[in-house]
Amino acid sequence: MAPTTITTTCCIAGGGPAGMMLGFLLARAGVKVAILEKHADFLRDFRGDTIHPSTLELMHELGLLDAFLKLPHSRVTQLSGQVGAATIHLADFSHLPTHCKFIALMPQWDFLDFLAAHGKQYPGFDLRMRTEATDLIEEGGRVAGVRATSPDGEIEIRADLVVGCDGRHSTLRERARFAVEDIGAPIDILWFRVSRRESDTAETFGHMEAGMMLVMLNRNDYWQCAYVIPKGGIDRVKAKGFPAFLEAVVSMSPFLRDRLGEINGWDDVKLLTVAVDRLTRWHKPGLLCIGDAAHAMSPIGGVGINLAIQDAVAAANILARPLKEGRVTEALLDSVQQRRTMPMRVIQWIQVQIQNRVLSRVLAGAERPKPPFVAKLFNWFPALRRIPARIIGMGPRPEHVRTPKAAS
Repeated sequence: MAPTTITTTCCIAGGGPAGMMLGFLLARAGVKVAILEKHADFLRDFRGDTIHPSTLELMHELGLLDAFLKLPHSRVTQLSGQVGAATIHLADFSHLPTHCKFIALMPQWDFLDFLAAHGKQYPGFDLRMRTEATDLIEEGGRVAGVRATSPDGEIEIRADLVVGCDGRHSTLRERARFAVEDIGAPIDILWFRVSRRESDTAETFGHMEAGMMLVMLNRNDYWQCAYVIPKGGIDRVKAKGFPAFLEAVVSMSPFLRDRLGEINGWDDVKLLTVAVDRLTRWHKPGLLCIGDAAHAMSPIGGVGINLAIQDAVAAANILARPLKEGRVTEALLDSVQQRRTMPMRVIQWIQVQIQNRVLSRVLAGAERPKPPFVAKLFNWFPALRRIPARIIGMGPRPEHVRTPKAAS
């Protein structure tokens, strides 16, 4: 039986931060858009949960900030870390030229549900859950749509433009045979959570010791923890036994000792395989990749979700009107890549420097680490903390909403 055919103006594969923000902005501008999300809901744990000031500023520009901040979240106004015996104050967001001078820690499913709910106010917003793009439809030297699986069987979505927002393991970028530059990451992450008590510190922080690193994010009623290990080192960690892993955690955060029993075994600890890569070319006629599909980021700084959202805003700014007028050219797709290449490259370069010059050395070291001289400067001269706050909180080229809201 022939698959059902659906026609739209823009088909977005992937309902993550980039896909949902792009779909929302295009529908708001009067563009007919179909967003394909392979899962039945957004309830997936251990995803990017850091909403940075740049994203909060976009919410303000859209008139949604007050409603957004009513969702449960915690706030990070500064970032600190402990390197051996020394505490380093790294970033202070209080001086940013934004309405929100903090990072909001919020479950990503709440963020995506929020965008979906507001997107559905526009007639052109078509969010299709349990629908996964599996292949490209190519005709006459250009991408003309996607093939997808859905609860109703195989479907074809014909579109003037397909946007791949399907993450670092993107099916569409593979089907398009895009070349991927693998920059590499020397670390992986073990994610787990433990309960948080009122007597605990409220600060989100990181701790480095000889051969170990732990980052703890304050999520109000629990700590979301990231235990950093060398790339491919999960088998070595497990070989030492689960009690040894717990003891390593508590050696860096002793106040957790009386609640480590909440972690029952390795099934409660999730492995995040870190990758840093980028496409050499993000587009071909009829197809554009953005977000993690175009450039996988390290979790350092929690900037990946926000960089993906910035990609979406830039794409909407450049493409919304041409989509409405039926004149999207490959030159316009290339202009999206050109605009977002510099911010992506700058952030990846910083992440790679931190990975290779700091994290790798700490994880390989046998002696208690000491902070580098440049890190000490942040303690001696507090004004310097504004620099990493600007890079983390806003990025090298923060985008602003330029797409008009279509008349009702």
